[in-house]
Amino acid sequence: MAGRAQQPRRRKRPHAPVYGGICGTYEDKDNDYVCPICFNIIEEAHMTKCGHSFCHKCIKLSLERSNRCPKCNCAIENNGQIFPNFTLNELILKFKGKLSEKKIKTEQGTPSSSLLDIQELVSEDNLDLSNVNNLLEMLLQKKQQLEADGKLAETFILKEFLQQVKQRKQEQLEQLTRQISVLETDIQKVDDLIHEYNSKYNHCPDHLVPSGFDAARAFAEATSQDGFNGSKNVGKPLLQNSMAARRKKISQHFEDLEQCYFSVRVKGLNGVDNDSKEGLEEFTNSLSKFSRFTSCRPLATLSYAVDLLSGGSSIVSSIEFDRDCDYFAIAGVTKKIKVYEYNMVIKDAVDIHYPTLEMVCNSKISCVTWSAYHKNMLASSDYEGTVTLWDASTGQKSKTFQEHEKRCWSVDFNRMDPKLIASGSDDAKVKLWSTNADHSIASLEAKANVCCVKFNPQSRYHLAYGSADHCVHYYDLRNTKQAVTVFRGHRKAVSYVKFLNSTEIVSASTDSQLKLWDLNRPNSVRTFQGHTNEKNFVGLSTDGDYVACGSENNSLYIYYKGLAKQLMTYKFDTARSVLENNRKDEDQNEFVSAVTWRPSSNVVVAANSQGTVKVLELV
Repeated sequence: MAGRAQQPRRRKRPHAPVYGGICGTYEDKDNDYVCPICFNIIEEAHMTKCGHSFCHKCIKLSLERSNRCPKCNCAIENNGQIFPNFTLNELILKFKGKLSEKKIKTEQGTPSSSLLDIQELVSEDNLDLSNVNNLLEMLLQKKQQLEADGKLAETFILKEFLQQVKQRKQEQLEQLTRQISVLETDIQKVDDLIHEYNSKYNHCPDHLVPSGFDAARAFAEATSQDGFNGSKNVGKPLLQNSMAARRKKISQHFEDLEQCYFSVRVKGLNGVDNDSKEGLEEFTNSLSKFSRFTSCRPLATLSYAVDLLSGGSSIVSSIEFDRDCDYFAIAGVTKKIKVYEYNMVIKDAVDIHYPTLEMVCNSKISCVTWSAYHKNMLASSDYEGTVTLWDASTGQKSKTFQEHEKRCWSVDFNRMDPKLIASGSDDAKVKLWSTNADHSIASLEAKANVCCVKFNPQSRYHLAYGSADHCVHYYDLRNTKQAVTVFRGHRKAVSYVKFLNSTEIVSASTDSQLKLWDLNRPNSVRTFQGHTNEKNFVGLSTDGDYVACGSENNSLYIYYKGLAKQLMTYKFDTARSVLENNRKDEDQNEFVSAVTWRPSSNVVVAANSQGTVKVLELV
């Protein structure tokens, strides 16, 4: 018994080796160590008088049911005729130890148990040449099988890859087919419009247009005739220059325009209203606004600086037009609010413009805003956290609010409720004020510094604020405990938020990006890039279609809301004091610090950190 246990099944393997097979059956286990009753490795081996070994628990339960040996059916009178098999127990313990070692080696990346078995088999001294040949033949067959399986797997992977590529290209082809179909439809619509315009000109009254008049030919002839003063092609160069400028601009922004076109027309692609003119008209409107302006023309230059020769800091932090666009206020770090009359500034051909009114504050001013209801009411916020109401007709303070604990960055009037004012501060609070109350009427608790605040222009209850937590928060003032929406996407502090309309917001951040948000969508609609803004407040303004912002390269950037790249830029001249004439432009740290649109016009007023203010017209 003990002799058989020392070499379990070793001598049978060369003649009938088994590699693989079904695991977990009785035949797969070492028969000498397996209990014939439970088919598991014997626990507490006990031997009957007939010489068979079982688990102590198994043989005991078996004898309770029947007094015969489960192996040979030999009669066993009682439990006293079973005895512990100490030798077998020791062999089983050694066997279990080897199994544990093999398991540990397998988990640690050592050769597998089957490989170890083969190595042990080859090291046997009793192998003859025929056994070795059989083993080599089996190993060769196994190698060929594994190589074939590997090739088959590679072939399947290749097939799956090709199928995925085909599927993607098929989807792209279907998308291109749909896009081409829409393009052909729109081209036909445009041709119909041209034909309609031509027909209208051809069917004018006879006493106005000669018979047989062709509008296209007449236009071509007219542009090729001599000018009134005898010069050649007066009208043609003007038209050609305009068309050339527009073509150049379209070429520079071709990819953006293509994306804009399909983003507009995709509504028709996915819907049933594919033949609707709305999508084409919407893009036509966008294309017209995009190509309308090509450059900025200076109309006037002002100075906010205290002393033109000192070279001291004269950063303009805020510029705003009043209700009727008759006046605009300029404020900044010189602690002064200067009010200019717009028409006077534009018409006067002088080098130095003087303000019609000047108001002095106790601290550096961060923001100014006009009431949309009271023409002469102006509000300002400053570095001491004070919000001040001014009477612009007299230049006197009418009310002061001093509840913010830190610097107040932004203040804004509500357009629907002329008494309501909001302000945002470094104390992580947005406070609401009423012109009829001496103290704040409500407060929003933010988690980080509040850098800007703005009311929805068509709601008395909704406002948005930007924060140092990189987010834009949109609130309903009827429920100040929780924001309606939090727009996430900026990588740094949000310095400005402005409403293009009642449903769209544009935000600026020191991550050198502007983002367009739709109040009904959680993710940004578009990201505008091109300007540089990493550490300063550079200004932000919009007229609903165009967005203007400053940059830390001392330039003004103009964007159209439908395209990601800037339409145009305007570079400010580098200002130098008498002592800085030898300094190079790249040594300067000037930046555009404030910008505003004149409502319902193509005029932008911008200022930089040296106090230079430019009134610019888009042409």
